[in-house]
Amino acid sequence: MTTPDTATRRTLVAGAALVVGALALTACTGSAKASNDGKDGDGTGAKNSAARIAISAKDGSTGASINSTGVKVSDGKLTEVRMTVADTGQAVPGTVSADGASWKPKEQLERGTKYEIAATAKDADGKSVAADSTFTTVTTANSFIGTYTPDDGTTVGVGMPVSFRFDKAISDRKAVQSHITVTSSSGQKVAGHWFGEQRLDFRPEEYWKAGSKVTMKIDLDGVEGANGVYGVQQKTVTFTIGRSQVSTVDAATQTMTVVRDGRTVRTIPISAGSPEFTTYNGQMVISEKLAETRMDSRTVDLADAYDIPDVPHAMRLTTSGTFIHGNYWYKQSNPPFGRYGSSHGCVGLQDVQGGRGDTPAKWFYDNSTLGDVVIVKNSADSTVAPDNGLNGWNMAWREWTAGSGD
Repeated sequence: MTTPDTATRRTLVAGAALVVGALALTACTGSAKASNDGKDGDGTGAKNSAARIAISAKDGSTGASINSTGVKVSDGKLTEVRMTVADTGQAVPGTVSADGASWKPKEQLERGTKYEIAATAKDADGKSVAADSTFTTVTTANSFIGTYTPDDGTTVGVGMPVSFRFDKAISDRKAVQSHITVTSSSGQKVAGHWFGEQRLDFRPEEYWKAGSKVTMKIDLDGVEGANGVYGVQQKTVTFTIGRSQVSTVDAATQTMTVVRDGRTVRTIPISAGSPEFTTYNGQMVISEKLAETRMDSRTVDLADAYDIPDVPHAMRLTTSGTFIHGNYWYKQSNPPFGRYGSSHGCVGLQDVQGGRGDTPAKWFYDNSTLGDVVIVKNSADSTVAPDNGLNGWNMAWREWTAGSGD
């Protein structure tokens, strides 16, 4: 799952009020200070050079884009562009296009940072013109970040939705959603649904088609998501849907049937929640895989019921703490698997401490991927909430589309 990071983080970012003329790379030369290398003329380079330099961020501006800042030239070619962090003088690497008509930084800029750009260009007659600009990028206070899953280039199961979580409330949901499009090579219709003001998920009516390619286009540059908060990022993310695997846990028989591409590949004895701590019913998506993890009942408001430091082969099904995982602490003289529910709401599979044995839990862990679906039925509990994990499949399509910002 993507998390906020440094300049290379895979995030949605929005910034303070952007002026269209200040950020468009086709802005007039007046967006930056200009001069020329001649002794005559009016000081703008107009009489000496036909070349015109446009720096996207206006001199003295604040709230400049961290993604689209750059330099363009018309009627000439760039000969040099130097960009630095104003406070430290640190150089910002960049590249000039093959035709010499534009320059852009190699990496995303930092928020809330003051930069300087100095550029020179020549026209067809070799006459030079120069321009420079000092500006500040959008601050953290006036921007929002949206982390999303799945990551670019990954392969996931048929149940994996596209899920955004924004770190600030979005008041204009329609504006934000209309600038994020999700399409599939399968041709399936994909719709978005808002869970409150900070989460936006996308999915088709039924599970993704196995083998399909999903493309997400983020075009939030200049889009106002909340009062005075504007998007700046443009990015395309693609991921692949792998084989179809849907595993059904029957709490009545304490078994799990694993179906891959329409064929049953294995039936595994399990131990679901006890009568006191039942397991949610419904369709749940594997959102995290942990070869070993600590499970402490205090983190799920169950006092000191348990604290197991090395639970093997754990796969998360809900945000609230439901996992399907290995169990090595069962009573050897009275194994619960396939017989009765003994957990505090998780689905347990037979395992050994350290997770190194050839066990049902290890097999299922090795044969599962993020985005695979685990369905629980015949439990005494209610159906899991659609926003408790990546579990929007538990919402009817009509209700799902009714919660769209479109």
